[in-house]
Amino acid sequence: MKKIKVAVAGLGRIGKILLKNLSRNFPEIKVVAAMDIFDESKEISDEFGVSVFMKDFDELLAVPELDAVVICSPTDTHADYVVKAAKAGKQIFCEKPLDLSLERVKEVLQIVEESGVKLMLGFNRRFDPEFKKIKQLVLNDAVGDPQIIKITSRDPGPPPVSYIKVSGGMFLDMTIHDFDMARYIAGKQVKEVFAKGAVMVDPEIGKAGDIDTAVITLTFEDDTMAVIDNCRKAVYGYDQRLEVFGSKGMAQAENNFPNNHKLYTESGISGDLPLHFFLERYDASYNQEIREFIDALVSGSEMPVNGEDGLLSIAIGLAAKKSVEEGRPVQIDEILI
Repeated sequence: MKKIKVAVAGLGRIGKILLKNLSRNFPEIKVVAAMDIFDESKEISDEFGVSVFMKDFDELLAVPELDAVVICSPTDTHADYVVKAAKAGKQIFCEKPLDLSLERVKEVLQIVEESGVKLMLGFNRRFDPEFKKIKQLVLNDAVGDPQIIKITSRDPGPPPVSYIKVSGGMFLDMTIHDFDMARYIAGKQVKEVFAKGAVMVDPEIGKAGDIDTAVITLTFEDDTMAVIDNCRKAVYGYDQRLEVFGSKGMAQAENNFPNNHKLYTESGISGDLPLHFFLERYDASYNQEIREFIDALVSGSEMPVNGEDGLLSIAIGLAAKKSVEEGRPVQIDEILI
């Protein structure tokens, strides 16, 4: 069988993970080239046996017989790279978000549709084994009609303020994963967003115009609710939990740990802290999302996370930001005008 020829654009933390997975775990594809603006990234390309390295995205698209491109470059390049790849007729995987502007996202998705190519966005948490089990329990009616979805997402430490200044803020670079997860688990559309936010971790984050701690309530079209709590700093590690409460019961996914042992003594109970960062916590999900991207390419089926999913998650993020600024619930229709 002819191998699918794939190129990777952007060799930062996520790009390196996806390049590793593509190079080592999927015999049906061949990584033919890698691209990054930094010269030192060639070492990463070489490490995984990709001999063709370049610093220009247009050159990457010109690689002979290239079928698909995996875009892991900085957020401000995503929209332009997706447009170029679509017009070149390449299938596309792109890290989230597609752009920080809703109008720009709409423009890009229109071009993708007109080009007739497939686009998948990297909301990797959908592919976490524990979260997928919760989704299946919901689909199997094990918890009955979902009434309350609870998502806890707390980082072990905040990113550099220099990153926060260009990331679009916490709702668009961090909570956007939770917005997508809430939609994924509920299988419904959000109609209203009410968010409260504060600066409780680092005053410099506030000076940069962002928040670092928030609680968000989403109300879906049938009045199902989701409650999301976020913080940029959890001293005990990467806190990622999910709960669905319904008419027949409840399903929970707890944190992942290096091991699950507990020590019980007269002094108390002790055990390991949760896995410390997203690269460890979501290692399996990064591999599975690329697995499903490749499967969709081979079978010709729809992508499991599409451009519309990305658009709606950004809209929820913008509604949350507006809610914090104005101190009121915001209807999604106010954003998706």
